Amino acid sequence: MTIASLSHVVVLFPTPLLTPADRRVLAGVDAMRDGLRRQLQGCPGTWTSGLRRFLTADAVAASNSIEGFRVSTQDVQDLMAGEKDVEVSDENRAETLAYERMMSHVRSLHDVADFEYSKGLLNALHWMLQGHRHTRNKPAGQWRAGQVYVTDPRDPSVAAYTAPAAAAVPALMAELVAWLNTDDDVHPLIRAAMAHLHLVSIHPWADGNGRMSRSLQTLMIAREGVLAPEFSSIEAWLGRPGNTWDYYRVLQSRGATYQPDQDVSDWIRFNLVAYHQQAQTVRHRLDRSAAVWELLTTFAGTAGWDERVVSALHDVALAGRVRRSRYEQAEGLTLQQAQRDLRDLAAAGVLATVGRTRARYYTEGSGFPAAALELARTPFSLTQPYAGD
Repeated sequence: MTIASLSHVVVLFPTPLLTPADRRVLAGVDAMRDGLRRQLQGCPGTWTSGLRRFLTADAVAASNSIEGFRVSTQDVQDLMAGEKDVEVSDENRAETLAYERMMSHVRSLHDVADFEYSKGLLNALHWMLQGHRHTRNKPAGQWRAGQVYVTDPRDPSVAAYTAPAAAAVPALMAELVAWLNTDDDVHPLIRAAMAHLHLVSIHPWADGNGRMSRSLQTLMIAREGVLAPEFSSIEAWLGRPGNTWDYYRVLQSRGATYQPDQDVSDWIRFNLVAYHQQAQTVRHRLDRSAAVWELLTTFAGTAGWDERVVSALHDVALAGRVRRSRYEQAEGLTLQQAQRDLRDLAAAGVLATVGRTRARYYTEGSGFPAAALELARTPFSLTQPYAGD
């Protein structure tokens, strides 16, 4: 694609008008997010911090899985906590830690007073994500110099999408940055969805474009300020297998080349479903997490355990396991205190030990309160926001 004059060429997809059904679904998303914000404000920080870590790890695991890097949410949590003895490949470890570092920076930008989008910011974020893979042919932190293709996930020999020519990238990205810094009347969640589509369609880097596009959407949600990004990001939703295929489908429906002068209402509808169902998911997890915490607090008090062990038991109930380092960090304990607590819980049969020495972790033992496990592991259902339309 050659862009001779930005004033005469459509370079970005126009934001479509919302239908009445879209507006109804968006209002539902806003109501749920507002309710979550109020609920979080009244919750103890001790257990919400554990939920934040889980949701962050879930988003990292899911977004990486779309690109073929498969690490469980539990393993991502352990890697984020600094664990060395996690059984993942060196490549998956590097990709997980790079994405988590980049997303940590994204989250830190939510309240920067003089924040501004720029090509420098986007390239810096890309370096955080891809710097460990930097080569002459696939440079990190700078626009690509050659052509890139998105291959069909079912047949890598087929180019499902051919990105704009490398010569067009600087002008396209200049236009995108100008758009990002424009203050208009479009709802922030709609703008975030459009930013994702703009960036993934331009494909300005040799690699990492999908994760960068999803991260830009998360950054814009974070800048909105209603909820912390770990409670609003749709990356975990996109990483569910069925949703990932729908994600590929709706992107491929844009055509095999960059054609910005088209209606993208289906992309907006897809994102509104994602926002709605992710908000439902977080609401369920928050309610369940609070109820499980309460049950475990009662159990610990009745059994005579120190209240601090509840965070370790909570991790086991909701995430399936806990490691000493994660418990130590969560409660601000010394290594010896954390070791003693977990050892005593294992000796009492509340926890069961798996593995040896540094690779050791703990799961539920025969004496773990069954009611808490049942509540934590009972599946919940999601509603379809457009049902009946």
